[in-house]
This record gives sequence, structure tokens and C-alpha cells, in this order.
Amino acid sequence: MPPTLASLVQHSALKLTVRAGADRLGTPVRWAHASELADPVPYMDGGELLLVTATNLDARDPATMRRYVQRLAGAGVAGLGFAVGVTYDEIPPALVDAAEEAGLPLLEVPRRTPFLAISKAVSAAIAADQYRSVTAGFDAQRELTRAAVAGDGPAELLTRLAAHVDGWAALYDTSGAVVAAAPDWAARRAARLTPEVERLRDRSAPASVVVAGSEGDDRVELQSLGTGRRSRGALAVGTGAALGTAERYAVHSAVALLTLTTARSRALQGAEQRLGAAILRMLLAGESDHARAVAGDLYGGLLDAPFRLLIAESAVPAGTDLLAESMEAAASRSGESLLMVPEGERLVVLAADGGEAARAGAAHARAADDRPVRETGEADADVVVGMSAPSGPIAVSAAYKQAEQALSVARRRGRTMVEHEELAAGSVLPLLADDAVRAFADGMLRPLQEHDAKGRGDLVASLRAWLSRHGQWDAAAADLGVHRHTLRYRMRRVEEILGRSLDDPDVRMELWLALKATAASSGTQ
Repeated sequence: MPPTLASLVQHSALKLTVRAGADRLGTPVRWAHASELADPVPYMDGGELLLVTATNLDARDPATMRRYVQRLAGAGVAGLGFAVGVTYDEIPPALVDAAEEAGLPLLEVPRRTPFLAISKAVSAAIAADQYRSVTAGFDAQRELTRAAVAGDGPAELLTRLAAHVDGWAALYDTSGAVVAAAPDWAARRAARLTPEVERLRDRSAPASVVVAGSEGDDRVELQSLGTGRRSRGALAVGTGAALGTAERYAVHSAVALLTLTTARSRALQGAEQRLGAAILRMLLAGESDHARAVAGDLYGGLLDAPFRLLIAESAVPAGTDLLAESMEAAASRSGESLLMVPEGERLVVLAADGGEAARAGAAHARAADDRPVRETGEADADVVVGMSAPSGPIAVSAAYKQAEQALSVARRRGRTMVEHEELAAGSVLPLLADDAVRAFADGMLRPLQEHDAKGRGDLVASLRAWLSRHGQWDAAAADLGVHRHTLRYRMRRVEEILGRSLDDPDVRMELWLALKATAASSGTQ
């Protein structure tokens, strides 16, 4: 610890005597400085032991001493050392009273103790404290390094770091989720800082921020991990007070070690991606047996159970990064295998059906869909995702097509994610919202609508009623409230105007879809 007034008073060679402020001798001393200026405050930084002989001071005047001492106390001076036997034989009562009133420690310096001796004592104590801090920092660095290379993950490193700073430590992944914390109780405290971690993530690494503790809470320092454009995680260190020199060494060592570990993990991930790309090519080529053999223990578990194939696409560089990082973090926490293959602006993913990674991808998409819609009516999202139905190794080619179809629909609808089940189950009517379908419907029905607009009959409504009754004349006429001969006449007019036969089932299908598309765009059924 740094020198204090108490340690100087206890220094046997200095022979200092406390004359005021005995209850504040625990104040650290940053330096010892001699000055005979009537107002030395402009030249002080705070934390100094000011040494004076009062050559230029009227130390017997209470008003003068009160102003002088209050100025020193307001500037953060640690204490005042007054040399007796030089200008004054003893410390004047006016100065003692002013020091007591201001709470400023006042030390009597005997004539035989030169100010230089006090300065040397302070300097030696500061140097010794710095040496102890550096030594403790190196010890912490060695201990943390041993924990990092042990290969047991970050938990042991965090445990040792928490012990060195006498607080707690937590590691976050790129999504802001807590990966590990020490002690265990710190995980809940660390989780409350996720918003600050997310804001730190948006800054170029390295970056840091201090979260000041509220009443009864701790002081937390957040440090980003990584050296690139984007951080690869964050380290949180919570303590009851600001970090000292030794603690700072320990934190910086932990940041460097975790950054190196992250970089090593990214290199390993790159190799895994290349292997994953080869496995995906085999699966798409129908060589599932070869793919299983190559997958081994790394991806074998993924291929032994139903999985989903996702295709993510982005119009901006690295636009799929956040989605990938979210799924990677979820897979890491749950111990799932995850195959991810970048394909230019696309990202192809195989994730366990019903697993944490697939759920994380869907949650990421839902969060993006909840953002405000642009004036163009499109969702404000950089990434569009299509997800296949559950599949297996022998059907990856079909799953890829399903994901591409879902991706296409998601892009047209302005959504972030569409699952193939939405297309394969339920009504086909949502698909009619496509602009191309609406244009087709408008073009097909326009001649009939123009005919009706001239007051020559209600061909569109009659066609809808006839098609809805599957060509049953009596039932459709009853719905319209007209005679069946009238309805027959109208259907002949429809054929004449369109130049197409209603006996053709393809024509009936196209007309029915056109009517449905028109109803969907107008908000009617």
C-alpha cells in the first residue's frame, strides 16, 4: 500500500509529532513538497504532504491561518508539516486551531529533521509500494497464464482473477450473454450488465467503460476482448473500490490472455468451417455416408438426429455476423454441434432441430421483426433467413431447396425469417400478397371490371359466386338472387370478354386465385 501520514509518524528517524488531525492519519501521501508561498495551492495536485517553515506567513494570526488552511484542505493536501526552531520555536496556536477546525493533519517537524529526509522517506515508500505492486502483478500474470493454458476453459482463470482483485469477474460472449462468472453468485450480478456490454460491443476494440456502483453496489469495469473491428466478448471485474496497481496488472493480463484464447478459438473455428463446407458439399451431392465418415466426432452427433437447414442472406458486409454469433453462443452453452458455412453474402447453417442454437436464431429474427417498419413497408433488418423443415442427412438437398424457398418468401414479405412449415401447411392465401401475383390478378380481371364499371352487369361477383359453388348453377344463382338463365348468360359473357373457356380447369383455377388475390389486397374475403 502507498505511504500514509501514519507510516511517516511511525518512522523512527523522522521524529514527527502529531499536533492536529490525529483521526485522519490514514490519508495516503502521493508526494512531499516544500513551499514557502503564501498560497501554494495553484502548484498542488492533491495528496501532498506540504512542508513549511512559515517564513512568509503570519502564523500567529487566526484569520490568516484559517484562510491558509482552508485553501490547503480544499485543494486535497494530505497534511501539513511545520518545522519548528526556524521561523517559530513552536507551532503557533492559531495554526493548530485552524488545522483542527478544517480537519487537516498537522505534523510538527523538529529542527534536526531536514525536509529532504521526509521527501526521501516518502519517495522510498512509494518506490517500495510500486515494486510490490509490480511483483504482485507479475505473480498474478503467471498464475493467470497457468490457468489459461490448462485448457479447462475460462472458469479457473476468472476464479483466480476474482481472488486477486478481491471481488468478482465474469466473461461475456459476443451476444452479451454471460459465459462464466466467479464466484458463482456473481453470474446474476453480471447478467444485469448485459445492456452495457452490448453498447461496448459496438465500439472498436480495445475499449473499456466503468459502471459506477449505486448505493450498496460495487464498481464494475468492463473491458472488451479482441483487436479487430468488432469485439469478441467482454470481461467484467467488480470491486468495492477503484483498482490498484497490482489489481490493474492482473486485469490487463486477463484481458490479454482471454483475447489470445479468443483469437485461437477463431482460428480453430475457421478450420472447422472449412471442414463443414466439405461435409455440406457431400450432403448436397447425396454422399451422406462419406459425409458421416468425414464429420467424425465434430459433427457426427448433428447428423445422427433431425436438424434444420438455415440460409441467411445480407445485403451489407458481415451482416450475418450477429446471427451467427448468437447461434454460436447458444450452441456453446448447450454443448450442441453447429455446422456453419459462409457462402459469399450468404450463411448456411445446420442446427439441431429443437436445439438452443435454432431457437436463438429464431429469437434473433423475432427481435429484428419487432423493430419499426420503414416507410417502404419493409422490415428494418439487414439479414433475411429461410429455415427448412426438420431433415436428415439423406434429404439435405431437399432441405436446402426448402430453405431457399422460405428465404425468397421472407424477402418478398419484408420479414427477417420464414420457416418452410409456413409455406407447406395452412392456407396458400398469404402467398397471394406477392406483388407479381397481384399484378397478374389485376391484368386478368381488368376487362371484367371495366365491363361492370359501365353498368352492364355484375360479371365479377357472378364469376366469384359460380366458382365458389364449383359451377353449380342453381346454388350460385340463389346466392346472387338471380335466375340461373341470367347467370348462364353472364358466364358466357365472361368467356367472350376474356377469350377463355370456363370448361378449362386451369382457367377456373387462375380466375379463382385472381379473385382471391384481389380480395386480399382490398382487405375483403
